[in-house]
Amino acid sequence: MADSTGEPSRCPGYNRAAEIIGSRWAGAVVRAMLGGASRFSEIRAAIEGITDRVLSKRLKDLESQGILTREVFNDTPVRIEYHLTDRGRALSRVVDAMTEWADDWLIGAPAGTTETRTRTG
Repeated sequence: MADSTGEPSRCPGYNRAAEIIGSRWAGAVVRAMLGGASRFSEIRAAIEGITDRVLSKRLKDLESQGILTREVFNDTPVRIEYHLTDRGRALSRVVDAMTEWADDWLIGAPAGTTETRTRTG
């Protein structure tokens, strides 16, 4: 695989990392959890538009990738909490960079267009 310069990729893990964080809603789940959400309802409330089914699938996917852990408490009713692993917390720089890029280049652009806001500063 070639990189943006046409040279063979020197980072074979890049595509794998992009697949993990780039799965629909995965980045939003990680971002919500970096913000402190740990219960299903808290994560769902932090992500506008995500369905329970999709959130459940993303949580399972991220758990299988070692991004988060699931802890079950035998309370009544049963309580489940999700926590980012070290691997998941290490994504904070990626999430911060994506947020900054989106703020700089996408905020204010009409939805569904390739037009972006001109970066200033």
